[in-house]
Amino acid sequence: MKRLKRLAAIAMVTAIAVTSAPYAAEATQTTKQQLDEAEKNKKETEQKIEEDNKSLDDLNKKQSSLRKELNGLNSDLEEISAHLDDLYEQITQKEAEIAQTQQELAEAREREKVQYEAMMKRIKFMYEDSETLYMEIIFQAKSFSQLITLSDYVDHLASYDKMKFEEYQQHRIEVEDLEARLQSENVELNVLREEAEEEKANVVTVINKTSAKVSEYGKQIDEYEALLEEEQALLAKQQADVEALRKQYEEELRLSRLSANSVWRDISEVSFDDGDRYLLANLIYCEAGGEPYDGQVAVGSVVINRVLSPVFPSTVSGVIYQKFQFSPAGSGRLAYALSVNKATASCYRAADEAMSGYSNVGNCVFFRTPIEGLSGTQIGHHIFY
Repeated sequence: MKRLKRLAAIAMVTAIAVTSAPYAAEATQTTKQQLDEAEKNKKETEQKIEEDNKSLDDLNKKQSSLRKELNGLNSDLEEISAHLDDLYEQITQKEAEIAQTQQELAEAREREKVQYEAMMKRIKFMYEDSETLYMEIIFQAKSFSQLITLSDYVDHLASYDKMKFEEYQQHRIEVEDLEARLQSENVELNVLREEAEEEKANVVTVINKTSAKVSEYGKQIDEYEALLEEEQALLAKQQADVEALRKQYEEELRLSRLSANSVWRDISEVSFDDGDRYLLANLIYCEAGGEPYDGQVAVGSVVINRVLSPVFPSTVSGVIYQKFQFSPAGSGRLAYALSVNKATASCYRAADEAMSGYSNVGNCVFFRTPIEGLSGTQIGHHIFY
């Protein structure tokens, strides 16, 4: 915003310096002053363009760096997301394995229970009715060898029941161990999942902040580019203004030298019109009303010198109202002064002296406030040349 205000101020100064009528003999807005001011403004604009171009380069570098960082963050996010997907898949698989193991464990416990109950019944039967059992075996046996065989069968049956019960118990222990291991692995996977999700959230946060910075730099780059476009247009206009003012100033110097080298009329050859004294006195008031008397005479002398020179109009009114020469004539100040007769007694006296042919500035045909590089006769706050 400050840069835009400054740019607008420079443009305004340039516009005033160029579009305002550049009256050559005006005391405060002279062609040379306007030229110096225009060149100064042009230089400031060039410096501003250089600074803004540097700022724009810095912004582009920062944005490029952030874009690389953003690409890296997006790659990290893709890896984390892929890792999370893998963890989710592993967790799902583990949960399915746990469910299957829990089902197997339930079945093993049920088989163990059934086998245990069956075995307990046989043991109870054998201990409570062992005599009857053995008597039945004895009476059923048709031979001694068959008796031995039946007895061994009973023993084997008891041993088998014991073995199967132990197998079921071992299987149940293995299934329980497997379930515990799966549960532990599932807990570990969930911990990893939470860590991955937290890391993903952190990366997303950084990505959002980085994206916001990239966007902000983009806006600043757009602003700088728009500003530089305006400054380039302003610089082009200022360059044209400088060239125009330089040509005008050179033309003024040419006219001054030409006038100095020309054959002038004598004051006796000049016929003043009615109202010339009134007109000249009020112009002196507008241009040098606050100057010492010698300065007022000098302004009047410049007007009469132009009347005598073949380079300028040959009448007082022609000289004073010549386009782009005396600022008060173009700005309306002279018209106002004439309407109320602002000229003082000293202004009238100075006009009389000048119209009599007296000049305290020799053949000078221009005057302005002192500026660097301009030489001439200084009287009060004006340089006459």
